[in-house]
Amino acid sequence: MAAPSGGVNCEEFAEFQELLKVMRTIDDRIVHELNTTVPTASFAGKIDASQTCKQLYESLMAAHASRDRVIKNCIAQTAAVVKNLREEREKNLDDLTLLKQLRKEQTKLKWMQSELNVEEVVNDRSWKVFNERCRIHFKPPKNE
Repeated sequence: MAAPSGGVNCEEFAEFQELLKVMRTIDDRIVHELNTTVPTASFAGKIDASQTCKQLYESLMAAHASRDRVIKNCIAQTAAVVKNLREEREKNLDDLTLLKQLRKEQTKLKWMQSELNVEEVVNDRSWKVFNERCRIHFKPPKNE
């Protein structure tokens, strides 16, 4: 699933996580998708497994790239906010509200960065399942 056209709200971490959850639907349902679309040996003649695997491969590649863009974009936005707050904090060391906001943004940045690790695990799992079922039907291009 592609990122929503209205843009991504990186300010609220809960909304960011919810968006990623929706965008990970293809990965969450890959086993079901493969079971229903890639035939077993007894049904091999009825469905073009190579075309089905190719389409699933393209969908996975697009979904993974889209999520990667969203996560990295939000990390960049939040890092910029943290940088600005740090600069403001250096000018005004007595402002506790500013310190509190800086800590909050730093925590959010760490959470967003941890989503990159989650993404790696999700992607690895999906590619493992994909390769188990599609390796004899479809060979992905070498450059990807």
